[in-house]
Amino acid sequence: MKVWIDQDLCTGDGLCEEIAPAVFTLLDDGLAYVKEDGNVKNDPGGSAGMAGVPDDLKDAVVEASEECPGECIFIEEA
Repeated sequence: MKVWIDQDLCTGDGLCEEIAPAVFTLLDDGLAYVKEDGNVKNDPGGSAGMAGVPDDLKDAVVEASEECPGECIFIEEA
């Protein structure tokens, strides 16, 4: 599974970071980004900043996607 965030839709609520802090983070711009192995995928962000999701975090990432008020979290099955 891979995940990415459309920063144009992000509302900066931070629910994703609360649910799965190993995968999501909010940066100084107030927007959420995904991270993989601790590396933030913000250059570029969006679909080009896609991160792999470890098996043990898949449920949390799906939950974050469902709870996101901006509906900006996109999951792709690998």
